[in-house]
Amino acid sequence: MKLSIYLETSVVGAYLDNGEPFRRDLTIRWWEHEMSEYTAYSSILVQREIERVAEPYRSGCLNLIKPFEQLDLAEEVAMLAEGYIDRGIFHRKFMADAIHVAIASFHKIDYLVTWNFGHIANVRKQARLRMFNTAAGFFSPVIVTPEFLVHTI
Repeated sequence: MKLSIYLETSVVGAYLDNGEPFRRDLTIRWWEHEMSEYTAYSSILVQREIERVAEPYRSGCLNLIKPFEQLDLAEEVAMLAEGYIDRGIFHRKFMADAIHVAIASFHKIDYLVTWNFGHIANVRKQARLRMFNTAAGFFSPVIVTPEFLVHTI
């Protein structure tokens, strides 16, 4: 059985981001050569975030996520994200980031893949998320960048 991954919006965007060549090239390499080893998921939140960007970038990103099953935003996801806010793990203005983590946690996704170092791929935040999820009885996904999922030769 394949491990599961949830692709947060920053990873989808990185695939087409000419302003960050290292991030783009690494994302493309992983996406095209290694992502097939996982069961990949997206969400309506990722779709909505992409829909707010300009064309032709928007269409390119939306096409990238088309093949992935979308995870639903169950009521428990909203409650879990609100718990992250209440505990100060996320500031309310970063509610979307809290929801991304809550989606991956609620649906028991093995890896949440992100390039968002400020609010998601942050070791201090991850420790607090693990403690909160454990206390609340939720699964804690491993939060990584695509870089951590690339095979080395």
